[in-house]
Amino acid sequence: MSQKEKLGLIAGNGTFPLLVLDAARAQGFEVVVAAIKEEAFPEIGSKGAASVHWLSLGELSKLIETFKSEGVTRAVMAGQVKHKQIFSAIRPDWRLAKLLLSLGTRNTDSLLGAVAKVLADEGIVLENSTALLEPLLAKAGVLTKRSPTEQERKNIEYGRAVARRLAEYDIGQTVVIAEAACVAVEAMEGTDATIERAGEIMKSLESEGEASTLSRALTVVKIAKPSQDMRFDVPVVGVTTIETMARAGASCLALDAGRCLLLDGEAIVRAADAAGIAVEVGG
Repeated sequence: MSQKEKLGLIAGNGTFPLLVLDAARAQGFEVVVAAIKEEAFPEIGSKGAASVHWLSLGELSKLIETFKSEGVTRAVMAGQVKHKQIFSAIRPDWRLAKLLLSLGTRNTDSLLGAVAKVLADEGIVLENSTALLEPLLAKAGVLTKRSPTEQERKNIEYGRAVARRLAEYDIGQTVVIAEAACVAVEAMEGTDATIERAGEIMKSLESEGEASTLSRALTVVKIAKPSQDMRFDVPVVGVTTIETMARAGASCLALDAGRCLLLDGEAIVRAADAAGIAVEVGG
């Protein structure tokens, strides 16, 4: 991507799109934002983009027309679009409806991959969403003051094995483990909801007097897919993830090196240290 080039930004939820916008502007890009009404934060409109266009999740044709009218030939997709949102109350236009009907499977990779192909056919190339945020990619090592305990390391090893098998089918990126037992697996609900569900399961065991057979401390393992497409659905972690873990009784977080974004940078480590949560980045 050359300097002073126009860059399209398809903005979903969270702070990821805001960080991409700031980084792109700092590097001299003129940014045209296509903000998804159902997902994007309102503040995307006040971050200095050349223009901001609010589109519904179902308006694929309008997205293409917007970028073409603005002269955008390269774009990035940043921020989560909840999988369940895609199949809920949105009204797909003819182009998106045709695309959905053409899919053999309706997982994230197949859906977003098909959208990327439609954009490419219209002369709009999707770039890696992390290209502008390389410093925020998690680097290998223990990030926190506390290292994982022996039991937590066993949980990480087991959790990675389980998560990688699930990722082959593009089911989710996160599993929650307690004493090498799988407590919760992410599907359409997203990482934080998965962690919350794991915490509720452990609380229910306690209320039934069964907690003595399974440690209350949970380990959260979040991975990239074996063939992770860095253009979209890149694993991200923020301070809210740490806060959710603390509420759920989770004591350890494991991530993939070089393929997971730490959206809040050092603030994540500070929050984890304050909560006594160990964060380890491996592969």
